Amino acid sequence: MRDLFSEPLAAPAASPDADERRALITLSLVPGVGPGRLRALRSVFGSAQAVLRAPASRLVRVDGVGRQTADAIRAWDDAPAVEAQIRRAEAVGARLVALGDGEYPHLLAQIYDPPPFLWVRGRIDPADDLAVAVVGTRKATDYGCRVAETFAADLAAAGVTVVSGLAYGVDIAAHRGALAAGGRTVAVLGSGVDRIYPARHGPTVRRILADDAGAVVSEFPLGAAPDAANFPRRNRIVSGLSLATVVAEARETGGALLTAALALEQNREVFAVPASVFSESVGTHRLIQRGFGALAVSAADVLAAVAPQTEMEVAFPVEAPPDLTAIERRLLDALGPEPVLLDAVCATADLDASTALVYLLQLEFRGLVRQLSGKQFYRA
Repeated sequence: MRDLFSEPLAAPAASPDADERRALITLSLVPGVGPGRLRALRSVFGSAQAVLRAPASRLVRVDGVGRQTADAIRAWDDAPAVEAQIRRAEAVGARLVALGDGEYPHLLAQIYDPPPFLWVRGRIDPADDLAVAVVGTRKATDYGCRVAETFAADLAAAGVTVVSGLAYGVDIAAHRGALAAGGRTVAVLGSGVDRIYPARHGPTVRRILADDAGAVVSEFPLGAAPDAANFPRRNRIVSGLSLATVVAEARETGGALLTAALALEQNREVFAVPASVFSESVGTHRLIQRGFGALAVSAADVLAAVAPQTEMEVAFPVEAPPDLTAIERRLLDALGPEPVLLDAVCATADLDASTALVYLLQLEFRGLVRQLSGKQFYRA
């Protein structure tokens, strides 16, 4: 017999068939086999089916799998529970997408602890690799909801998939903003995909599915309740699906700050949108103050950061505001998308360097002009 432990680790099957998916469901229901152990077992044995066939003496030799877990795998025989999962999935149109499957989200597969599989309702598209999470407090103010909806709509209009957690407050505003802009959105649940929580957000889920505008996903079994312990685990998926996470509004503690911390651990960008110092957005401001989140005042700030990580070209034509002075208009007219040296700008605008610099800095502060090293300027 081949010694599985004397050869390189086998990669999971590229596209699990029905039997492999059934085996994955079986392993996920065994007490003590969490996502990490399931992923490790499948990596070593090559498939979930091979894990179920392996003797306990082999199972215990996998890192993190002790005798108790190995015995539980060998003893577990609850076929009705597996069938119940399959029936529930069929009833709501859900399917299992396994790590290694072609549909499994590329960005999520790159994090330290990706779920071994996701239950998915709707469609995950290759375009969803260009995704940004918009998160925040459940007890959002009108301002926080407006920020989330506006950022999400602008991101979606630029072709970015908006990811969030379907919760009250900021999350649902983000999903609705993306849908209003005709874009795509992915809702990550802390419950089974057949138990929409909160229930009052069911119409948003129905719209996502009916319009083929994204997906609803979860690593939890069908029928799983929205237990409090599920949401911290859910948050790593929200950030893991995304190139960047935008904190629209956060209090001093809460899940949004955890999602931001997870995004940083995953080497993803984090942005925070400021609010009044008299508001309860303490968490948002602390992210900025401590350098954990870049300040963002529009979706353009986020897009400018994620575009270099992709092949997308981001262009935001900015019309000159009506309140510009004559000198500011001359300078703006002298600039284009390519960097220009200060001397050339001065020659075109017929201004001396000192005057031009003062007004160029004012234009930069307003987000109309950008400056590079060596006194080079270009129109934003």
